[in-house]
This record gives sequence, C-alpha cells and structure tokens, in this order.
Amino acid sequence: MSKPTVIAFDADDTLWVNEPYFRETEDRFCALLEGYLPQHTVARELLQVEIRNINLYGYGVKGFMLSMVETALQVSEKTVPIDVIEKILDLGKELLQKPIELLDGVEEVLAALRPHYKLVVATKGDLLDQERKLRKSGLEHYFHHIEIMSDKKEADYEKLFKHLDIAPEAFMMIGNSLKSDVLPVLELGGHGVHVPYHITWEHETVDVTIDHALFKQAKDIRDILPLLLA
Repeated sequence: MSKPTVIAFDADDTLWVNEPYFRETEDRFCALLEGYLPQHTVARELLQVEIRNINLYGYGVKGFMLSMVETALQVSEKTVPIDVIEKILDLGKELLQKPIELLDGVEEVLAALRPHYKLVVATKGDLLDQERKLRKSGLEHYFHHIEIMSDKKEADYEKLFKHLDIAPEAFMMIGNSLKSDVLPVLELGGHGVHVPYHITWEHETVDVTIDHALFKQAKDIRDILPLLLA
C-alpha cells in the first residue's frame, strides 16, 4: 500500500469547534419565529432553504445569514417585522465573531507530523471567514498550503492534486465528514481518515459502510499518529 506524503486536514469540527456555534444560532433564530411556526418546523424550513441556496451562496456564515432571512420571510409570509430581520443579521454577525476553540489533540498532532509530511488545510466555506478563523487559530505556521474550496467533490480534489503536483495515492484527507472529506478522496485513489465529531450538519450526513483499503476510522485525531509515524 502506498504511503502518503501530503496530509490534509479539514478545518471546521476537525481542527476547531464550528457546528455547535451554528446550532446555538439556529436555536435562537427559531425562537425568534416561534410565533409563526413551532421551532422544529422552522428548523426544517431553514435546512431546506440552506440546501436550496448552496449553489448560489456556497457554504459558510454569510450564506447561512441570507438563508435565515429568506426563511423568516417565507414562514411569516413576508410579514416579519424589520426589527426581527435586524436581530437575524445580528445573530449572523455574532457567529462571525465567535472565538476559535481548538479541538483536543490538534496541535499535538500537527507538531508531530510537520517534520515528516507536507501538511495542508483543505476546507470549504467563505474565504474571508475561513482565513480569519485560521489566523485566529494560531495554526497557520504548521501548514505548507491552505486551500479554501467552494465545495469538496471529486473535481475539487482533482484541482487540489494538480495544484500540489501529486498523485492521488500520495494524498491523505482527514476530516469529520464522510461525505465531503472521505468518499470523494477514496474514489480518486487517495487515503481517507474519518475522525467523527459529536455534532454534524444534517446535509453532511451519509448512511454508508466503507470497505476500502485506503480508509481508516479514528475515534480521536491522535489516533492517526501510530498510522503515520510507525
């Protein structure tokens, strides 16, 4: 089996906390609109709007803000007061200013791998927001390359391989999403490691069993060290 030379990490919920902040914001948003519909119904409507808007806005907080506004207009039949729209915008701005909380073991793993591999961040989302989070994380110096992707499909990874000038089998992707971080890379012939996080956005969940020679399941990000430093 080929050994990778480039190790790529997803960012949100792999390097640092992300989804819990979105859930907290979503709960506050749904509470604002409970006069129109039950909170669980508003949450379902928001998810549908978000998914519909991905091709327009991409991933990240700004698209989430616009989807919240659209959902508010939709569930209220365009009667939502302007002060509620202002509160929704404030929720989005608060989300953009959340602190960066590194996950346990992340810096230990990066420090151990850096002397032996080229390390890459491969994450999707809003460019400015992801750059801000990476800068605030204090992790930038560990990485050879930063790739902020509009999506994480096979074509997106192929572009990354070309940019890095490597074959797929020299690439290992580590992340919390089977859908975005693992399955496309395995399909192209690269290595994929799934490090689950306790909360995953519903759109990123897939019900699959992976039986692949280049796939590894880890309980904790530190579990990859014996695989790569043996």
